[in-house]
Amino acid sequence: MKKHKRIKLGMVGGGHGSFIGIAHRIAAYMTEDYELTGGAFSSDFSGAKDFARGLQLDDKRVYEDVPALIQGESALPLEERMEAVVIVTPNYLHYDAAKALIESGFHVISDKPITISHAEALYLQSMVKKHSVVFCVTHTYTGYPMVRQMKAMIASGVIGEIQKVDAQYYQGWINPVVHSAETRKGIWRLDPEKAGISSCMGDIGVHAFNMIEYTTGLEVKKVLADLHTLYPDNPLDIDGTVLLRLDNDVRGIVRASQVATGEENNLTIAVYGRKGGFRWEQENPNYLYHLKEGEPMQVLKPANPYNSGFSQEATKIAPGHPEGIFDAMGNIYKGAARAIRGEQVAEGAYPDIRDGVRGMNFIEKAVESSKAGNQWLEF
Repeated sequence: MKKHKRIKLGMVGGGHGSFIGIAHRIAAYMTEDYELTGGAFSSDFSGAKDFARGLQLDDKRVYEDVPALIQGESALPLEERMEAVVIVTPNYLHYDAAKALIESGFHVISDKPITISHAEALYLQSMVKKHSVVFCVTHTYTGYPMVRQMKAMIASGVIGEIQKVDAQYYQGWINPVVHSAETRKGIWRLDPEKAGISSCMGDIGVHAFNMIEYTTGLEVKKVLADLHTLYPDNPLDIDGTVLLRLDNDVRGIVRASQVATGEENNLTIAVYGRKGGFRWEQENPNYLYHLKEGEPMQVLKPANPYNSGFSQEATKIAPGHPEGIFDAMGNIYKGAARAIRGEQVAEGAYPDIRDGVRGMNFIEKAVESSKAGNQWLEF
């Protein structure tokens, strides 16, 4: 099989101590589609250069900030410069970086949420169209083989007409710090200037929302939210429930919490149709549970020939070998690479700018609904 030339990749953020930076680099290298050439890894320029040397990168491709990166890379011959740039900074820095990169013709791979407002997300969407660049949002969980199998089987009508959707995302990591006014002031996700208008829904609830639309193919039309900050002086939600009304009058729910004591990363999605249902759990990602009316439950696993081509394409190793979060993100990077090269890309191969825009709309509507006394709001 002919091997493609690797896409030259840059990174904004993701330096010393960044777990998410490590995850993105592993995902990019996994399918051998990318080559990291440099970036603006930190606001501490000296630390950024030290970090880059550890990756054996050229000092000349390490930049103080995004404008310097754009200027430096644009001065290079076309065949040498970065083609795509990954953004893995805190939320409030996403928009300015993405806007500048898009307007300079770079493809963008961004952590979510893509901005801290729906209006900013809509502007980025218009710029992506204007400049004809690829914009990938790393809603990582859509990259798991059995999530893609679930999507394919729902689309083929295996469970019949959808009747109910339930997505849960429970974490407990804020619980040890939120109960002290002093300690919670040091968490950037609880700072509106850095995180935006939401903590829980903006960080994890939006993943649950995205998974609902991704797996079912339905779009959310209305939301009713009840969000909780736990303390009056804590400005952002850390727990909440959002009722959904989707296409075809299907009812759904998003349940999300960052104070679910003892929980680690408990994302679960269940979709129920007239003839059956599916359930998938992120902490046990190799098992897709197929529920049937009047029959024993089936358990589907990746890399087996009974799976769809879309699922098989996302599988890298033999049956019985666990695949996890890096593999899932790697599948998204692979889809984005094909789009960057102008190749044919399967629907759902990577989340795009539209997914990012809808995610921001969900966050804003959830917050607005809750503040309005739990009212139904249309998207």
